[in-house]
Parts: sequence; C-alpha cells; structure tokens
Amino acid sequence: MKARPPKAKPIPPHPDVTLLSDEVVWDGRFPLQRIRFRKRRFDGGESGVQTWELWRRGFAVAVLPWDPWHDRVALIEQFRLPALAAGLEPLMVECPAGLMEEGEDPIEAARREVLEETGLAPDRFASLGRYILNQGGSDETINLFVARVRLPEEGLAGHHGLESEHEDIRLTVLPAEEAIAMLDDNRMCNATGALCLSGFARRRAALIEDWKD
Repeated sequence: MKARPPKAKPIPPHPDVTLLSDEVVWDGRFPLQRIRFRKRRFDGGESGVQTWELWRRGFAVAVLPWDPWHDRVALIEQFRLPALAAGLEPLMVECPAGLMEEGEDPIEAARREVLEETGLAPDRFASLGRYILNQGGSDETINLFVARVRLPEEGLAGHHGLESEHEDIRLTVLPAEEAIAMLDDNRMCNATGALCLSGFARRRAALIEDWKD
C-alpha cells in the first residue's frame, strides 16, 4: 500500500463532523484529497453527505519589510500563472512570501524568504496575524509579519530570487503611505499583500517610535 504524502494528513476528529471517507486523489507537490462527510447543522440535525476536494498546501509566511527611520517599505513584483488564469494582470505587486518547511519556526521562515526574495536581512519582526487564505478549498494558513530593516533609496532596488526555482523578482522601495494607498485603488490585489499592508497600517503608529532605536 502506498504511503500517504506527508502533507495529506488525515482530517482531525471533530465532535460535529462524521467522516465517511478520505482519499488522496493526487499526490504531487501539493496533494489533493477527496473528503466525504456529514456535519451537525445549526438546528442540531445532521447534514446530508457532502464531498469536498481539499488542496493541501500547508503553512506559509508573508513579510512586509519596513524602514521605520525613513518610513518606507519594500515590495516585490513577480509573474503569477494563477492570476493570469483568473483574468488578472499576471505581474503582481506582492510582499515577500513563501511556504514553511516541515517543523520550521515561522519567524525563521520569514527571515529566509525575505533574504531569498529581496536580499534584505531584517533584525526585528512583529506579528500581523495568522489567517487561512482559501477556506473553501485549501488548508494553506499564513503567518504575517512586518520586519524592521534599513532600506535603500526609493525606487527600483534590484532583482532577486532563487535561480534553482527560476524565480525572477523585482524589488521596489516606496513610501509607506503610498504602499498603504495601494489598497484603496486595488493595485495590491492579492490576499497576502493586502493582509500585510492592512495589518501594518493598524500597527504602524504603535511600532514607529519603538522601532527607531
């Protein structure tokens, strides 16, 4: 019998869920499970049999590099095939982000991703929250951070990414106010970047004095 992929763990037990079947129907880099189950309804009754496909991507991090001394941030741009499939501009403005390794500490994963995608080495991190990105189809859960780092002058700040993964990432430095304004005109139209910027906007005033030391 073929072993289950490590990412396709069995669904954990829950008192309101009756699991009927759990099969791995695709065991690529990100496994796909087909789950049949019943659940308890709000009125106390039991639902009919439901079948869901569950894409197992695991845990991720996203980071907004911020220079509190000059109040500017670093954002990246890279090509995203799913955005093209969705009818969006495939060259997306984002925050540095990536998947965590098995057992990896979220802050260490954040530090690694920032270095790989921007060449920057932050010295402090603050949490901006933890969210599930697509609760209707995937288990991918993301830890968000703002990271303190001294940034170069505003404008294009270089190209980065892992050659082994064919990454082609463009780094740009811009004023924090301009980055936050990108939420209003939908220039930041991906969930990870939008969540990072909105969380940062809430925490910015509290962090700015503390992080200038």
